[in-house]
Amino acid sequence: MKTYDQYIYKLKTACMGFLLGIASIVNAADTSLTIRHLANEQNILSVKSATRFVLLPVQDSAPEGKVYVVVDNQAVKGMNVRMAREKVDYYVPLDLTGFEGKDLAIDVQNVPQSSLCWKEIKLSDTFDLTNRESYRPVYHHTPPYGWMNDPNGMFYKDGVYHLYYQFNPYGSTWGNMHWGHSTSTDLVSWKHEDIALSPDAWGSIFSGSCVVDHDNTAGFGAGAVIAIYTSAKPTPWGDCQTQSLAYSLDNGYTFTKYAHNPVLTSTERDFRDPKVFWYAPDKHWVMLLAVGQEMEIHTSADLKEWKKESTFGAKQGAHGGVWECPDLVELPIEGTGRKRWVLICNLNPGGPFGGSAAQYFVGSFDGKTFVNESPAVTKWLDWGKDNYATVTWSNAPQERCIALGWMSNWQYQAILPTKQYRGENTIARDLTLYDQGGELYLKSSPSPEIKKIRKEKVSMPSFNVSDTYEIAELLKDNSGTYELEMTIKNISAGKVKFCLSNEKGNKVDMYYDMKRKLFVMDRSLSGKVDFSKEFPAVTVAPIAETKEMQIRLFVDKSSIEAFGEEGKFVMTNLVFPDAPYNRISFQSEDGSYKVSSLKLYKLTL
Repeated sequence: MKTYDQYIYKLKTACMGFLLGIASIVNAADTSLTIRHLANEQNILSVKSATRFVLLPVQDSAPEGKVYVVVDNQAVKGMNVRMAREKVDYYVPLDLTGFEGKDLAIDVQNVPQSSLCWKEIKLSDTFDLTNRESYRPVYHHTPPYGWMNDPNGMFYKDGVYHLYYQFNPYGSTWGNMHWGHSTSTDLVSWKHEDIALSPDAWGSIFSGSCVVDHDNTAGFGAGAVIAIYTSAKPTPWGDCQTQSLAYSLDNGYTFTKYAHNPVLTSTERDFRDPKVFWYAPDKHWVMLLAVGQEMEIHTSADLKEWKKESTFGAKQGAHGGVWECPDLVELPIEGTGRKRWVLICNLNPGGPFGGSAAQYFVGSFDGKTFVNESPAVTKWLDWGKDNYATVTWSNAPQERCIALGWMSNWQYQAILPTKQYRGENTIARDLTLYDQGGELYLKSSPSPEIKKIRKEKVSMPSFNVSDTYEIAELLKDNSGTYELEMTIKNISAGKVKFCLSNEKGNKVDMYYDMKRKLFVMDRSLSGKVDFSKEFPAVTVAPIAETKEMQIRLFVDKSSIEAFGEEGKFVMTNLVFPDAPYNRISFQSEDGSYKVSSLKLYKLTL
């Protein structure tokens, strides 16, 4: 019987292989696509009269395969794709724009003949961007599909905010770094644009910045938009990172890469994320670069030739990981008429609650050297786990300093419970400085544009809390996209507690610890948390001693951003509830307090 079972198994296997082979040779759905399998997991797809897209089936857990578009025996485009082997998680479009109607080949390497992808690959003139994710936010920026991390190259010009970002158009895991592109006129509603920068001979397109060259210092034309970015070329020993330049004559929608790239090189291994700005007093450009665990400052008259001036970082701030994505901005000190320079430094790992985070330094800058005025103090820009790679818009209107961060953490970004896309940004935040006890701190206020999407408003009457108090329904037809604004007056409570929850038993506990001067958020029971041991977390922010607290909570499907005292402390945390949080309960410990104002706004675009 054992021999008979083995015979049947072999027969079934042979039949499956035969059928798969037929499907591979002539894709049953489209005879314009034929597939030939070669030795050593090499494959050739022949495409007759190419359509706009080849839809590639992806399995996130599969190893990466190499995919090359071949025209006239030349590889014109290459990328890494996790081609589906046992299951299809989603599709990504291989864009053949410019080759429509032509015959071409696609060389696919490191993908076995037995893989499911050969049956599922498709040709199409369209790619469906309909949202299929329940956790996709409404008023936060996300990519149309695929992977997104750091915001890049942000600038404002002619009424439009431009946001570029680290983008993988070939999967929802990291890789194939391009600059994706979105635009907005209000910092809330975003329009997806064509990819702005794609990999080339110098490598993938890592993070960087854009400036508006008003005075034509680079010679590409007055008002040209200049992108300075890191080119990361893979080698057997790691990436070789250099700085490259591209220019745009149509306000950032398309770029031409400079013919003499790279414009700045180094022998350093980690040498990336250039932030460039114009230093008016000395009439030169400044570039801030992340190099290992310090920042380098370079200057230039024309954005092409750069001179190293100084370094910053030794014995300054947190050094638990590599420094990345720097920024250097001059900010007003509220109520004084004075200004100070702020150097923003993102690092990974080494955040206060594990993984990636953003710190900052306050001091002086003379165009060549930054001096931190409080070297003994480590200051965090956000006290949650999910605000990283924070940078500011160049050329912002009305001398505003507007920042945006990537809302995630490198500890678990690759395994978040979404598939169609991974990655979102924080809401925009206006930055200023304030003085507390003789020390200057950064204030991150929600940008006022967010108020324009307030729709339905619910105001609750004031109430006292001496034990517990519950509001069983926050909003009717709650879709999980709202702002909650509260003013709390403490009477005698040691802890001022409140909790967002839903009917599924998910909850996010928050409280002010009045004795220890802390604000705390606990997402340990917030919903889906078991995808990563690092995700259940309690985050803590220091607060000033006060009897009255104002807090704004921005809830958007899969995130909560808490702004205390209009941004004197900020806490950003992802959450993945099984249903929208539509209840709030209050509890007092060791005394009582009064909720003197509670307002809810449904936020919709």
